[in-house]
Amino acid sequence: MNAHDSDRMEEALRADGWARAESADDADLIVLNTCSVREKAEQKLRSEVGKLAPLKLRNPGLVLAVAGCVAQQEGEKLLARVSYLDLLIGPDNIADLPRLAREQRDGAPPRAHTVFDLDAPQFLAAAPAAGDIPVSAWVTTMKGCDERCSFCIVPYTRGPERYRPASEIIAEIERWVAGGSREVTLLGQTVDSYRDASLPPPASDDPDESQFPSLLRAIASRIPGLTRLRYTSPHPRHATAELARAHAELDVLAKHVHMPVQSGSDRILKRMIRRYTRVEYTERMQRLKASRPGLTLSTDVIVGFPGETDADFEATLDLVKDVGFTGLYGFKYSPRPFTPALKLANDVPESVKSERLARLFALAESQTRAHLDSLVGTSQRVLVEGASKVNGKVTGRTERNEIVHLDIPAERELVGALVDVEIAQAFKHSLHGVLDAATIAALPLRLPGAARPERRRRVLPILS
Repeated sequence: MNAHDSDRMEEALRADGWARAESADDADLIVLNTCSVREKAEQKLRSEVGKLAPLKLRNPGLVLAVAGCVAQQEGEKLLARVSYLDLLIGPDNIADLPRLAREQRDGAPPRAHTVFDLDAPQFLAAAPAAGDIPVSAWVTTMKGCDERCSFCIVPYTRGPERYRPASEIIAEIERWVAGGSREVTLLGQTVDSYRDASLPPPASDDPDESQFPSLLRAIASRIPGLTRLRYTSPHPRHATAELARAHAELDVLAKHVHMPVQSGSDRILKRMIRRYTRVEYTERMQRLKASRPGLTLSTDVIVGFPGETDADFEATLDLVKDVGFTGLYGFKYSPRPFTPALKLANDVPESVKSERLARLFALAESQTRAHLDSLVGTSQRVLVEGASKVNGKVTGRTERNEIVHLDIPAERELVGALVDVEIAQAFKHSLHGVLDAATIAALPLRLPGAARPERRRRVLPILS
């Protein structure tokens, strides 16, 4: 979501006449876009801002801005603590960034602009520059979150759920596909809670049922040129039978779902206010996996939540084994401002959190490696997204989300192609694939001097 917001910031600034600077020393504006889900992100912000202090002293006209969830969380308090910051903008105020940055350039006093657009939600539509169309694009479907999990600050930094009209979502995807994108990932804090009165009503009276499956069907029907459709991050409560049915019936849906679980202990799930049980989660994941042969799952897990015992943690390890996740993001519990979990004693020692996280990672990595090893010698269809971090290679993903690195002759163009490759080798987190001679010969020739695009832009560039 933050990477998506950074892209929208850059587009808004470019439309207002700003251009990318070659370095921080040449910049008139530097924007730090932030996340506050974990305390570590705030620590990184403080470190980065500190590094910019000497630059601000040398160039008093430089505008230093902080955007995103830390800006929303801290507001005026952050301006008071860091005297050389000029501007704070919340996630709902991206469209105002160019105007506010110009006001700062004209001598306006430091300002925090962190207002939720609750009455008339606005969603910035992507407007990428010609020649800057990624193979895989992000499209936002909603803002905010109504779940109120006891550990999570998102409802406080991004507000309550507000849904983007389906017509806007479909129109933006159509533009991406017309421009050359092959894959789209739908974004939302609880993306599968989506609702829009213009879509067919939920399939049942189940309060957990949403219109997200109807949105998926509408996209598949309206945009036949879309190669793959993904979404993140869903909430297990809305992983209903209708969602599984959509996976079974819509070929455009990727064979991978990232479904956060956070804990395998019912007692801890209740303390987290997750509103499902271990059995409910497991049954819903089994239903999803059964909906399409080969579908894989990944998840998020928090270790060391207040009150987590050894038995609770062992239950989490058991769930990871039972579900068979092929990918996992693990985190130590981090107390966040405003969250209900602050009322619970943070009684798991840091050393215990570290030991549990190491055990969790060891288990998850063994499952990931076993899965990747099982693919060696098989043929997989890969959507090539851009240049690899490994020199002389390109990289892409299978429909299940495995990363595959490929060798490609310098004179051939592969980015954007959907190709069948033989998996020759498995690494810790990725695969190496080989193209046959006939496939290589059929690839188009690259234009002289053309650079292969990066897979995705992850940071907001410095602008002037």
